[in-house]
Amino acid sequence: MTAELTASLPIIGAAMEMANLPRYIDWLADKQRPLEIQDPCREGVLDGDYKSLTAEARALLNRHGYSGRMGIHAAYNGLDFSSYDPLIKEVIAKRHRQSLEFGAELGATHMVLHSPFVWFGNAHGNYSPRSKRQWIIDIAHEILTPLMPMAEQMGCAFVFEVCYDRHVAPLLDLVRSFDSPHVRLSIDTGHAYVMQQSGGPTPDQWVYDGADVLEHVHVQDLDGQADRHWQIGKGNINWYAFFKALRETKINPRLILEIEEISASAEWLVAQGLVQ
Repeated sequence: MTAELTASLPIIGAAMEMANLPRYIDWLADKQRPLEIQDPCREGVLDGDYKSLTAEARALLNRHGYSGRMGIHAAYNGLDFSSYDPLIKEVIAKRHRQSLEFGAELGATHMVLHSPFVWFGNAHGNYSPRSKRQWIIDIAHEILTPLMPMAEQMGCAFVFEVCYDRHVAPLLDLVRSFDSPHVRLSIDTGHAYVMQQSGGPTPDQWVYDGADVLEHVHVQDLDGQADRHWQIGKGNINWYAFFKALRETKINPRLILEIEEISASAEWLVAQGLVQ
């Protein structure tokens, strides 16, 4: 592959906790790779004194001249947007505000949220347009609208991640309902492939259908039986089809490896001529 062709390929980055930054900082800074810090997902982090840790992380990034697209994963455990209980909604709003404040300390420009459509297709969670879809969309607006001024000031996009979604329409309707560059789509390739086993769209179909709002991708591999987060190339995802969709739609989302085997996975994708 020529140097010119290689330079046109998308750049792969990775998700990690701040403690792992020293291990990967040279690789990240070499091509200003996209980065996602996931500490807000850990128990106790948002209620602790995290500012000294974020200051260390930001200093490390600055020392190495890192200026890539960097964001965070918001807290998510038990915090989906499908609750109508006022007290629970207060907790959900608080954790998302704390996550955004954490991101502000790092200069984050994306924050991953999980899709709220967690029971699609059964009698208790029918998200057809005439059922609970708008109800969920309204809750998302209620929680995120007060945070939008801060996100806009930071230049940070809330990216809703494909999780248990068996159809593209509800999640895309949610994202597009904000009509804002600060609310976008995130595809998790593994989540999409798991749902494909029960009739959902392929990961590449998510790209085609959501291209106008796609900002972020969690890149992981698996066999379709569970959310494995395997090394890329060890599972069954059709990576040729996925990267073909990215090329054909001419978009450049943040490609984030969300696995333990970061180096081996990046090397495999490079060897296939899919990324740099």
